[in-house]
Amino acid sequence: MSSMLRKYELGSRLARREAFTFYILILPWVLGFLVFLAYPMLRSLYLSFTSYNLLSPPEWVGLRNFQRILSDTDFWQSLKVTLLYSLGSVPGGTIIALALAMVLAQKLRGVNFWRTIFFLPSILSSIAVAVLWLFIFRPQDGLLNMALGLFGIKGPDWLLSEQWALPALILMSWWSVGGQIVIYLAGLKGIPEVLYEAAEIDGATGWAKFRYVTVPMLSPTIFFNVVLAIIGALQVFDVGWVMTRGGPNKATLFYMLNLYDRAFQLGQMGYASALAWILFIIIMVITLLVIRSSAAWVYYEAEVR
Repeated sequence: MSSMLRKYELGSRLARREAFTFYILILPWVLGFLVFLAYPMLRSLYLSFTSYNLLSPPEWVGLRNFQRILSDTDFWQSLKVTLLYSLGSVPGGTIIALALAMVLAQKLRGVNFWRTIFFLPSILSSIAVAVLWLFIFRPQDGLLNMALGLFGIKGPDWLLSEQWALPALILMSWWSVGGQIVIYLAGLKGIPEVLYEAAEIDGATGWAKFRYVTVPMLSPTIFFNVVLAIIGALQVFDVGWVMTRGGPNKATLFYMLNLYDRAFQLGQMGYASALAWILFIIIMVITLLVIRSSAAWVYYEAEVR
């Protein structure tokens, strides 16, 4: 009986020591989460119901900021621009990244070199990339219009044109899909080769194998990349700030750019906090809709349908 009691006490001490070690190890993350994420979010939620300009104490105004937002033309314009940008950049970037991943997954000569080339844009500074594309989109001597001129096509003014500024930024977003390509390559490597062999025995062509084997088996990876791309597109800021500053005529006034102007140019921190929470809700709703839709098109190998 005494030996069992000693074993129980020893086990209890070990369990307490293990629990203590666990809490000590996660303490830095918990403190970082509370200080750098949870508190700023709760603070911004409070400020969204106040009038605050950084120079005087916040003044409670209730729902007035949200009422102002609904009648703010800049809010609706920035929301429209951001949604159009997302509708252009996310599907186009997904298709381009998947197509390039399919090519780079083949056993080609110098494939590692090309993988590096396509991945590099995704790790470059966004400001440096924006400056590079400023030269590419120059109306008179930009590389893109010069290339179009070789085929007898007169290129548009791109960033100086109200009609072409947003399409130019969407086109630019397709260049930085290296991160998605790497994830697609990992997903492609995880598809069992036996599935392709079985499809060949059944007489499947290359397109049939892509449609009925590659896409279903890669659908969880596509789902992951699409969700991240949507969240990133809805929060785009740097390209609009560096390249167009929201112009011409607010044609590229992204939501985050409008929020930044309200907060740091006009000093309307309470109003900007309300804008931030509306964007948070929009992102949550769109993400949840994509997640709910995944049941219809995302295939998991272990699932029984």
